[in-house]
Amino acid sequence: MYLFLAGDSSALSNWEYTENPSIAVLIVLFSLLVVVYLMNLLIGLLNIEIGEDNNRVSYLIQKAEILAEIELFYLLPHQRRWHTWFPKVIHYYADIDKARMEIERLIEEGEWDAKEFTEMRENLLKELQIKHNPINNEVILEKLKSNDEILEKLKSNDEKLEKLKSNDEILEKLKSNDELLEKLGKLLEEIHAK
Repeated sequence: MYLFLAGDSSALSNWEYTENPSIAVLIVLFSLLVVVYLMNLLIGLLNIEIGEDNNRVSYLIQKAEILAEIELFYLLPHQRRWHTWFPKVIHYYADIDKARMEIERLIEEGEWDAKEFTEMRENLLKELQIKHNPINNEVILEKLKSNDEILEKLKSNDEKLEKLKSNDEILEKLKSNDELLEKLGKLLEEIHAK
């Protein structure tokens, strides 16, 4: 059976399947049952591992919540400003490979903000031997596209403004013509009255 489990069916080659259909049924049944059993075993092992990971994560989340509550409600304001208790930067040990992978992921997703702690970030990139150009060509291209769109909007607004100015000039001319027509009308009335 162990050989058959590994895929070697030579142990059953002494019998022909056409003469003994029960062997064919047993082979198919054995294959199906072994697959189902192994899948259940795999699912059970994964479930145990996920449960252990969830226990660790829930422990860390609860610990962080308790620490945040202590910092907010049980410390005096002058204690919260102590740099020995609450430093601006926290140093800790990390696996180099995991740190490199995480930083490369952050850079690819555009979440690596180089505006804060610039010197520390540069030192970290140098130590991890990651080549990063903060001026990314794609970012520049996107900014150029947005600037082009803004420029097009400004041009269309300028054209509309010019049209409005020309309309205002035409309106002024029409008003002056109306005034002249009114004056001419009054003069004609005066002439007819005399």
